[in-house]
Amino acid sequence: MHQVLIAIGSNHHQSAHIQWASERLSVLLGNLQLSRKLWTPDIHSSGQWYMNRLAAGFTDLTADEIAAQLKEIEAAAHRSKQCITLDLDLMQYDHQRHHLRDWPRPYIQLLLPDISIIPYEETD
Repeated sequence: MHQVLIAIGSNHHQSAHIQWASERLSVLLGNLQLSRKLWTPDIHSSGQWYMNRLAAGFTDLTADEIAAQLKEIEAAAHRSKQCITLDLDLMQYDHQRHHLRDWPRPYIQLLLPDISIIPYEETD
């Protein structure tokens, strides 16, 4: 089993889409943990507000298979460039971090304490 951390965000019908994604992830991942929901302004200063949440759980899938499943969930929510109904990013797979530019973002750092994940270990 592999532990994963997934970032969830939405800027359109935020609460409904975050709940819908959380339900889909509960089917995809074992022992699902969900952080609280957090409102944040768009990082590009568009004036739009996002609702964000982190999810952690376990899976037998590879990192590529999980990423493909996340893209399918986004597509099912009718995501477009203008309307981010759902943004699902695989942030960590076991000890390997992904989306490295997103890790320092305040909403990620604020939500991390809400869930238990395998500590990240730096490698040389």
